Amino acid sequence: MIIIIALSALIATLLGGLFALRLRDKLHLILGFSAGAVIAVAFFDLLPESLDLGSGFYSNSTLITITAIGFLVYLILDRLVFIHAHATTIADTHSSDSKRGILGASSLSIHSFLDGVAIGLAFQVSSAVGIIVTIAVLTHDFSDGINTVNIILKNGGTRAKAFRWLMVDAIAPVLGIIVTLFFAVHAQNLAIIIALFAGFFLYIGASDLIPESHHAHPKFLTTAMTVIGAVVLYVAIHLIG
Repeated sequence: MIIIIALSALIATLLGGLFALRLRDKLHLILGFSAGAVIAVAFFDLLPESLDLGSGFYSNSTLITITAIGFLVYLILDRLVFIHAHATTIADTHSSDSKRGILGASSLSIHSFLDGVAIGLAFQVSSAVGIIVTIAVLTHDFSDGINTVNIILKNGGTRAKAFRWLMVDAIAPVLGIIVTLFFAVHAQNLAIIIALFAGFFLYIGASDLIPESHHAHPKFLTTAMTVIGAVVLYVAIHLIG
C-alpha cells in the first residue's frame, strides 16, 4: 500500500508540473494561482500542522516566531546570498535569477520530501491517520508541481530545466516515505521544520510569485487567480481535515 501511495504522490506532482509547462503562454495566470496556493499552504496547512505537532512541547508564540525566522532567513538568502540588487548586467541578472529559481525549487522539493516523511510517520501512528495525511498531501502535490515549474520558468529557466526540477520534486515525497522506514522523527522536531517552511512559503508567495504575476499583466485577472488559488487550497485542506 505504501508503494501505491508513493507513486500517487509522484504522479500528482508530475501532472501539476506538466500542466504548467503546457500552459506557459498563460503563465501570469498560473503564477497568480500559484501565489494564492503557496500562501494558503503556509497559512492553512503548514502552520496549523506545526502548531498541532508542537502542542505540549512549544507555545504557539514560539512556533509562530520560528515561522517569522523562516521568512527572514529566506529573505536573507534571496537578497544577500544571491545579491539580486547588485546584478548590473544582463548576464549577472540571468545568473542571479537562475539561482533564485533554484533556491525556490529546492525549497519546494524539500517540502515535498517532508510531505513524504509526514505520510510515513502518519502510518507509523495508524493506517487511518496515514490515509488522512496522504489525501491531504496529494491535494497540494499537484499544486507543488505547478509551483516548482513556475518558479524556474519565471526566473529565466528553460522548459528542460523546469522539467528536471519537476522530476526532483516528484521523486522527493517518495524518498521521504522511504526514509521513514528506517528511523522516526520526533513530533517536536518536525513541528519546528514545518514552521520554518511555512515562513519560506510565505516569502515565496508574497515577495516572489505575487509581484511577478502582476507585472505587465491585467491586475483583475491575476488578482482573481490568486484569490482562487487560496480558496481552492483552503477548501481542499479543510474538507479533508
